[in-house]
Amino acid sequence: MRKLLNVLYVTSPDAYIAKDGENVLVLVGEETKLRIPIHNLEGIVCFGYTGASPALMHLCVERNVGLSFHSESGRFLARVTGRVSGNVLLRRKQYRIADNVDGSLQFAKGFVFGKIYNSRCVLQRFLRDHGAKDDYSDIHEGVKFLSLQLQKVVNCSNIGILRGLEGEAARTYYGVFDKLILEGKEDFKFNGRSRRPPLDPTNALLSFLYTLLSHDCTSALETVGLDPQVGFLHKERPGRPSLSLDLMEELRPYLVDRLSLSMINNRQVDIKGFITKESGGVIMTDEMRKTVITSWQKRKQEEITHPFLGEKIPIGLIPYAQAMLLARHLRGDLDAYPPFLMK
Repeated sequence: MRKLLNVLYVTSPDAYIAKDGENVLVLVGEETKLRIPIHNLEGIVCFGYTGASPALMHLCVERNVGLSFHSESGRFLARVTGRVSGNVLLRRKQYRIADNVDGSLQFAKGFVFGKIYNSRCVLQRFLRDHGAKDDYSDIHEGVKFLSLQLQKVVNCSNIGILRGLEGEAARTYYGVFDKLILEGKEDFKFNGRSRRPPLDPTNALLSFLYTLLSHDCTSALETVGLDPQVGFLHKERPGRPSLSLDLMEELRPYLVDRLSLSMINNRQVDIKGFITKESGGVIMTDEMRKTVITSWQKRKQEEITHPFLGEKIPIGLIPYAQAMLLARHLRGDLDAYPPFLMK
C-alpha cells in the first residue's frame, strides 16, 4: 500500500516552481515562498498559468511525483510523465479487455453500480439526519429510483444501455441535490450539473474538487502499473484519462459531494470567494481555492475501515486501494472487481 504523502497545490498565477537539489521551490518573483523536499510529495497540481523549470520536471519524473497543470477553473491541461513503467503484462491485459465489449461491460458495471449505490447513500444519510424536520418526498422518490437503477445495472447486458442507466441516475441524483443544501441557499442554489464552464458557485466547487480527485485517481492507477488513458466505461479520447474517470465515478459521492455539502452547510465557503466571468462561467478566487484545498487535505487524513479489505486506511488512500483491487482482478487474483461502497 502506498504511503499517504502530501500533494502540493500551487494556486497563485504568479508562482513558478523550480528545483534546488532535492527540494521543490515555489517562487513568486525573486522571493521563495515555499521549499519542500521532493520525498515529502506524491504529487504537484498547478492552477492558472504557473510555470515549471525543466529541471523540476525531470526531478518529478525521477521520483515518480505526479506533476499536472490545470486552468483556473480546474480544467485539465497537461501532465508531465516519464518513461512508461509498470507491469507490461498487466497493461496488455487491460488493453485486450478494453477492446472487448463483453469484457469492458463487466468492469463498467462495477463502476456504475458503485456510483449509483453511493449516490443513494448520500440521499439516505440526509434523510436519516434531516428527514423528520421537513417533507422530502422528492428525495424519497430519488432513493427509490436509484434502487431500481441498481437492479437494472446488475442485469444489464449492453454497455450503451448501461451508460444510459448511469445518465438517468445522475440526473435524478443531481435533480434533488439542491434540497441537500440547508445553509446559504440564496448564494449556493443548484439547478443541475453544469461544466465547462460551471455556471454557479456550487458547480464551481464540485468541478474543482472533481479535478483534485481525478489527479489522485490518475496517480493511483499509474502507481499499480495501469494506463489511466484506457478505460472500460468512458470512451477513449486523445488526452482524456478514461480509466481515471471510470474509477472516479464510484468515489465522487463519498469523497467530493459529501465534502462540498459539508463546506456549504457549515459556511466554510463564502459567495465572495467566487467570480462570475463575462462568459457566465464561475471560478474561485485564489483564497477560496486555498480554503477548499485545506479542507480536501484534512478530509484525506481521516481514517475509515475499507469495506472490502476490512483494514483501516486514510480516506486519501481509497483511490490507491481501488486501483490495487482493479489490478488484482485484471491479473486474475480476484474473481471480480469490488467497487468502493459507502456504509
